[in-house]
Amino acid sequence: MEFLSTLAGLVLNLDRHLLWLVQNYGAWVYLVLFLIIFCETGLVVTPFLPGDSLLFVAGTLAAGGDIYVHGLFAVLALASFLGDNTNYWIGRVVGPRVFTRPKSWAFNPAYLEHTQRFYERHGPQTIVIARFVPIVRTFAPFVAGIGRMRYARFVFYSFSGSVLWISSLTYAGYFFGTLPAVQQNLTLIIIGIVVLSILPGVVGYLRSRRRR
Repeated sequence: MEFLSTLAGLVLNLDRHLLWLVQNYGAWVYLVLFLIIFCETGLVVTPFLPGDSLLFVAGTLAAGGDIYVHGLFAVLALASFLGDNTNYWIGRVVGPRVFTRPKSWAFNPAYLEHTQRFYERHGPQTIVIARFVPIVRTFAPFVAGIGRMRYARFVFYSFSGSVLWISSLTYAGYFFGTLPAVQQNLTLIIIGIVVLSILPGVVGYLRSRRRR
């Protein structure tokens, strides 16, 4: 519970944490953001890291002149693409063997099953669509590797998804970040982004419960 509380505090105060990083470490913030996005998309043990909200807040800081927005987009799109590809090859080499503990928070088979159902509904386009769905975003490339999706096809969807996801949220933060209403209610906007991003997963879970 303490871990979840700390994580929630981090997500809901991203604006202050990122601003502090920029003020104290300057250009090193690009590396920090790169590592967060890379791990969130590339490692199945870190699906809990902030994604959508982090991109939007980083965009708002770019709007204030603290970060160069086009450089931010390039760095994070690269991080997302490399993370995706790392996860694909982990899934292809390791496979589902690590998902054997139902109560594990990192290797929970339920995450894998949920992502597989997502694939059944959306096909290879899942790689793009999943960018906007937490948890599924982390496991989609892993499942693609397990299923041995043709790598050229995976790279196409991975690149497209990376560009679409990073650009939409980062530039949304950049273009709306200068508005007083956004600056004064950034925490509420972060909460809204988090709620909207997890809503499809919640709806899918409730539907599966009803079918059972």
